[in-house]
Amino acid sequence: MPTLLLIEDNEMNRDAISRLLARRGFAVLVAEDGEQGLRMCRESPPDLVLVDLGLPGIDGFEVARQLKADPLTAPIRVIALTARALTSDQEAALASGCDDYDTKPVDLVRLVGKIRNLLGPISS
Repeated sequence: MPTLLLIEDNEMNRDAISRLLARRGFAVLVAEDGEQGLRMCRESPPDLVLVDLGLPGIDGFEVARQLKADPLTAPIRVIALTARALTSDQEAALASGCDDYDTKPVDLVRLVGKIRNLLGPISS
Protein backbone atom coordinates (compact mmCIF):
# COMPACT_ATOMS: atom_id res chain seq x y z
CA MET A 1 0.00 0.00 0.00
CA PRO A 2 1.60 3.30 -1.07
CA THR A 3 2.11 5.89 1.65
CA LEU A 4 1.13 9.49 0.96
CA LEU A 5 1.96 12.51 3.08
CA LEU A 6 -0.58 15.33 2.89
CA ILE A 7 0.83 18.68 4.01
CA GLU A 8 -2.17 20.96 4.48
CA ASP A 9 -2.81 23.69 7.05
CA ASN A 10 -6.60 23.77 6.66
CA GLU A 11 -8.08 21.19 9.00
CA MET A 12 -11.25 20.61 6.95
CA ASN A 13 -9.25 20.07 3.75
CA ARG A 14 -6.76 17.85 5.57
CA ASP A 15 -9.50 15.63 7.02
CA ALA A 16 -11.58 15.39 3.85
CA ILE A 17 -8.68 14.71 1.46
CA SER A 18 -7.00 12.20 3.77
CA ARG A 19 -10.25 10.25 4.27
CA LEU A 20 -11.01 10.19 0.54
CA LEU A 21 -7.52 8.94 -0.30
CA ALA A 22 -7.59 6.32 2.47
CA ARG A 23 -10.82 4.96 0.96
CA ARG A 24 -8.94 4.61 -2.33
CA GLY A 25 -6.38 2.31 -0.69
CA PHE A 26 -3.60 4.69 0.28
CA ALA A 27 -1.96 4.96 3.68
CA VAL A 28 -2.23 8.68 4.42
CA LEU A 29 -0.07 10.61 6.86
CA VAL A 30 -0.78 14.27 7.57
CA ALA A 31 1.29 17.30 8.48
CA GLU A 32 -0.13 20.68 9.42
CA ASP A 33 2.73 22.79 8.09
CA GLY A 34 5.83 22.68 5.91
CA GLU A 35 8.28 22.27 8.77
CA GLN A 36 6.45 19.23 10.15
CA GLY A 37 6.09 17.80 6.64
CA LEU A 38 9.80 18.13 5.89
CA ARG A 39 10.68 16.50 9.22
CA MET A 40 8.31 13.59 8.51
CA CYS A 41 9.82 13.10 5.03
CA ARG A 42 13.33 12.92 6.46
CA GLU A 43 12.36 10.55 9.28
CA SER A 44 10.34 8.11 7.18
CA PRO A 45 10.09 9.03 3.49
CA PRO A 46 6.60 8.53 2.02
CA ASP A 47 6.06 7.39 -1.56
CA LEU A 48 4.47 10.72 -2.52
CA VAL A 49 3.80 14.14 -0.97
CA LEU A 50 0.72 16.24 -1.61
CA VAL A 51 1.57 19.80 -0.54
CA ASP A 52 -0.54 22.91 -0.30
CA LEU A 53 1.39 25.78 -1.88
CA GLY A 54 -0.11 28.41 0.44
CA LEU A 55 1.21 27.10 3.74
CA PRO A 56 2.20 29.61 6.44
CA GLY A 57 5.89 29.70 7.30
CA ILE A 58 7.62 27.28 4.96
CA ASP A 59 5.29 27.32 1.96
CA GLY A 60 4.74 24.49 -0.50
CA PHE A 61 7.20 25.92 -3.02
CA GLU A 62 9.98 25.83 -0.41
CA VAL A 63 8.94 22.36 0.78
CA ALA A 64 9.36 21.07 -2.78
CA ARG A 65 12.72 22.84 -3.19
CA GLN A 66 14.06 21.38 0.06
CA LEU A 67 12.80 17.88 -0.69
CA LYS A 68 14.41 17.86 -4.14
CA ALA A 69 17.70 19.35 -2.83
CA ASP A 70 18.20 16.61 -0.21
CA PRO A 71 19.53 13.30 -1.62
CA LEU A 72 17.49 11.38 0.99
CA THR A 73 14.18 12.92 -0.07
CA ALA A 74 14.86 13.84 -3.72
CA PRO A 75 13.22 10.65 -5.08
CA ILE A 76 9.90 11.44 -3.36
CA ARG A 77 7.26 12.47 -5.89
CA VAL A 78 5.52 15.76 -5.09
CA ILE A 79 2.12 17.04 -6.21
CA ALA A 80 1.23 20.66 -5.46
CA LEU A 81 -2.35 21.18 -4.28
CA THR A 82 -3.66 24.71 -4.47
CA ALA A 83 -6.61 26.96 -5.15
CA ARG A 84 -4.27 28.97 -7.39
CA ALA A 85 -5.30 28.04 -10.91
CA LEU A 86 -3.18 30.40 -13.03
CA THR A 87 -0.68 29.01 -15.53
CA SER A 88 2.04 31.03 -13.80
CA ASP A 89 1.26 29.27 -10.49
CA GLN A 90 1.55 25.88 -12.15
CA GLU A 91 4.84 26.88 -13.78
CA ALA A 92 6.19 28.14 -10.44
CA ALA A 93 5.20 24.90 -8.71
CA LEU A 94 6.91 22.77 -11.34
CA ALA A 95 9.99 25.02 -11.27
CA SER A 96 10.25 24.59 -7.49
CA GLY A 97 10.49 20.82 -7.91
CA CYS A 98 6.90 19.59 -7.87
CA ASP A 99 6.32 16.66 -10.21
CA ASP A 100 2.70 17.62 -10.85
CA TYR A 101 0.07 20.16 -9.90
CA ASP A 102 -3.61 19.93 -9.05
CA THR A 103 -6.21 22.49 -8.06
CA LYS A 104 -8.67 22.72 -5.21
CA PRO A 105 -11.39 21.89 -4.76
CA VAL A 106 -9.97 18.44 -5.32
CA ASP A 107 -11.38 16.32 -8.12
CA LEU A 108 -10.69 12.91 -6.56
CA VAL A 109 -10.70 10.92 -9.80
CA ARG A 110 -8.24 13.33 -11.42
CA LEU A 111 -6.00 13.47 -8.33
CA VAL A 112 -5.89 9.69 -7.88
CA GLY A 113 -5.02 9.37 -11.58
CA LYS A 114 -2.09 11.75 -11.11
CA ILE A 115 -0.93 9.90 -7.99
CA ARG A 116 -1.08 6.52 -9.73
CA ASN A 117 0.70 7.93 -12.76
CA LEU A 118 3.57 9.22 -10.63
CA LEU A 119 3.82 6.10 -8.45
CA GLY A 120 3.62 3.66 -11.33
CA PRO A 121 3.04 -0.06 -10.81
CA ILE A 122 3.32 -0.04 -6.99
CA SER A 123 -0.03 1.74 -6.72
CA SER A 124 -1.97 -0.68 -8.91
